[in-house]
Amino acid sequence: MIRDRQSTAYRQARDELLAAEVALKDQREEVAALRRRLPPGAIVEVDYVFREGPADLSIEDEDTFRDVRLSELFAPGKDELIVDHMMFAPGSERGCPMCSLWADGYDAVAHHVNDRLNFVLVARAPLEVLRAWGRRRGWRRLRLLSSFESPFNADLGVEITPERQLPALSVFTREADGTIRHFASTEASLIERHHRGIDLFTPVWSLFDLTPRGRGDWMPKHFYDE
Repeated sequence: MIRDRQSTAYRQARDELLAAEVALKDQREEVAALRRRLPPGAIVEVDYVFREGPADLSIEDEDTFRDVRLSELFAPGKDELIVDHMMFAPGSERGCPMCSLWADGYDAVAHHVNDRLNFVLVARAPLEVLRAWGRRRGWRRLRLLSSFESPFNADLGVEITPERQLPALSVFTREADGTIRHFASTEASLIERHHRGIDLFTPVWSLFDLTPRGRGDWMPKHFYDE
C-alpha cells in the first residue's frame, strides 16, 4: 500500500491540508448561504431585446434569426435565469480566450443546468459572428444571444465601452406576477487587481491546483495548435 510508505512528516502535512480543504468547503457553503439570503434585487424595468438564431449552429441563414425579450428567456415553471456575459466586442471575430474557456465548460453542462433553471450566454458581438465562433468552438448546447443593439451590457455594468466588455455572471428571478428582478452579478474582478472571481466556474485551474506546480501564470489560448 502506498499509504504505508508515507513518511510521518508527509502524513502530518497531508492531514493539515485535509483540514484546510474541509474548512474551505465549509466557507464556500457559508458564502452560498449568504448569497441565498440576499433581499430581493432591483426590479428590471426594461424588457431587453436580444437576437437569437436556431439552436442548431450549423444553420447560417439570417432569415431564421429573431428578436427575443428578457422576459421570454424564462421557460414555464423556471423562474431563475443565469446569464453568462461573454467578452466579445462588436468588431472582433473571436471571443475572449478566457471567456471562451468558460463557455466551453458551460456548453458541456448546459443541459444539466437547464433542467432546473434557464441559462444563456450573451455577447455584444453581432449574432452571426457569435454563432460562427460557437461553431468553431464546437458548442452544441449553449443558448447564444446577441446584445449588439441593446443597452443590456452597459446597464448591467459589464461594458465600459463597446470595445471593452467585462466577464461576469448575472442571476435574474421572475416573480409570480411576471416581475423580473436582478438578483446578483458576480464579476471576474471582485476588487481592484483581483481577477479570479469566477474561476470556480471552470475546473481547469482547480485541476492545476492539485499539482505540485499549481496554476502558475498559465492563461488559456483560443486554440493550442496555432
